[in-house]
Amino acid sequence: MGQKKDLTGSEKSKIVRYLAEGCSSLKIAKLLKRDHRTIKSFIQNSQQGRKKRVEKPRRKITAHELRKVKRAAAKMPLATSLAIFQSCNITGVPKSTRCAILRDMAKVRKAERRPPLNKTHKLKRQDWAKKYLKTDFSKVLWTDEMRVSLDGPDGWARGWIGKGQRAPVRLRRQQGGGGVLVWAGIIKDELVGPFRVEDGVKLNSQSYCQFLEDTFFKQWYRKKSASFKKNMIFMQDNAPSHASKYSTAWLARKGIKEEKLMTWPPCSPDLNPIENLWSIIKCEIYKEGKQYTSLNSVWEAVVAAARNVDGEQIKTLTESMDGRLLSVLAKKGGYIGR
Repeated sequence: MGQKKDLTGSEKSKIVRYLAEGCSSLKIAKLLKRDHRTIKSFIQNSQQGRKKRVEKPRRKITAHELRKVKRAAAKMPLATSLAIFQSCNITGVPKSTRCAILRDMAKVRKAERRPPLNKTHKLKRQDWAKKYLKTDFSKVLWTDEMRVSLDGPDGWARGWIGKGQRAPVRLRRQQGGGGVLVWAGIIKDELVGPFRVEDGVKLNSQSYCQFLEDTFFKQWYRKKSASFKKNMIFMQDNAPSHASKYSTAWLARKGIKEEKLMTWPPCSPDLNPIENLWSIIKCEIYKEGKQYTSLNSVWEAVVAAARNVDGEQIKTLTESMDGRLLSVLAKKGGYIGR
């Protein structure tokens, strides 16, 4: 008689079900019309569980190979650990060992986002730096808008969690929940605002000018002395609502024109110190993976975080402008970071 076939997946499932119902191995063999020894063998093998994994001895890395890995990591930014080790012809090293070695000489980082700069952009950035090289930047009001969401930037909800502790639960939103548009300015050691753009308002030239009238001019600028207004330089970027003919003419009627309105080079958020203020505020409101359930709550968090930014921090940002201009010239208009 030929050897019988192995148990099928269906038969194995039935054996498990019959065992759960309290059937003996002999009864199961009769129900399935299989040899009793086959059924007993399957039950015994199932109860033994999986064999313990035998750890293989890890490959040792020489000092010479470590130097090769370090050079490869420097030449291949954002490469995987496998790609780095393969480029050095180092094989047989498990992933855990590769990562442990790389942690001593490198960090896992995301690629930095920066605006594209072509030759024309770089020339305009150099011209701008030369034009304002002798400017007293304590008299410049640096302005910008920032959008904050309920959940914060992707990837910020990460951090160390102790062994045995569970990661906090994060809310999942199907449509993102929207966000709040915030406008603010900094001058010398003073923060202007922040002011909230009304929900649902799209900033075009008309709505932008009306927003400045209701917030910046009525609540801050109007209270300043005539000598302050005479010397203040207003800075804004080249967003369409800022740089349009309508907005430029409207600001001119307010007395902000010619040398009192700073020209701005294209694709240059790295030159605006208020971008660093936005980073400080975002780090505060989204720390420890903080999420918000309403637009009002995230706006209140922005206001609270802005109040905690002291004058010395703002002064450090505004006083960094001389160094930024020199960096632009040294890099021939290239990106300088923030």
